[in-house]
Amino acid sequence: MEDVLDLYAEPFDPTRPVVCFDELPYRLRDHVRAPLPMAPGRTARVDYEYKRCGTCNLFVIVQPRACWRHVVVTARRTSQDFAHQMKALVDVHFPKAAKIRVVLDNLNTHTPAALYGTFDAAEAERILTKLEFHYTPKHGSWLNMAEIEISVLAGQCLDQRLPTLEAVDHQVAAWERTRNQHGIGINWRFNKHDARVECPELYLSLSE
Repeated sequence: MEDVLDLYAEPFDPTRPVVCFDELPYRLRDHVRAPLPMAPGRTARVDYEYKRCGTCNLFVIVQPRACWRHVVVTARRTSQDFAHQMKALVDVHFPKAAKIRVVLDNLNTHTPAALYGTFDAAEAERILTKLEFHYTPKHGSWLNMAEIEISVLAGQCLDQRLPTLEAVDHQVAAWERTRNQHGIGINWRFNKHDARVECPELYLSLSE
């Protein structure tokens, strides 16, 4: 826990960015009957019945200190998909960084092995040399600031029926662009002192 909190307490360093990474499954749905638009004296009306159109996945990347986020919509959430997101961090989003510190949970696909299983050994090693993984503790994924961004995304953008990956991507891109343009950040206040007061059970082993 304190490993992640120490990262959050560091001053902003563009050469060693702290990036929070997480995923969100999303159900694709469509209307069975066309919604009735708003009219004078009448609110918009949406029929409760809907058609299931499968599922998709959203990779959410957040650099809190820079007030920047990026969302990638994919059909699946496999180890190969994860590996390609890590490659994009290195080659597309932060090509000039000396080291990218990535905060993520302990999902079984979030491992260096995912990169070796996707790319050849030399390429996997090149990517991993630029990455430094910092895992949230078990049952402590709430320490990942990407979860805060996902909560906002779900409430502001995904609280509607979207039937295709293209529709989700279009809506998410507009949401992402607006938040980045307005420089909306995350006001993180939880620190090591708070952890020691509010989560003492995590420190019992230290006194034994």
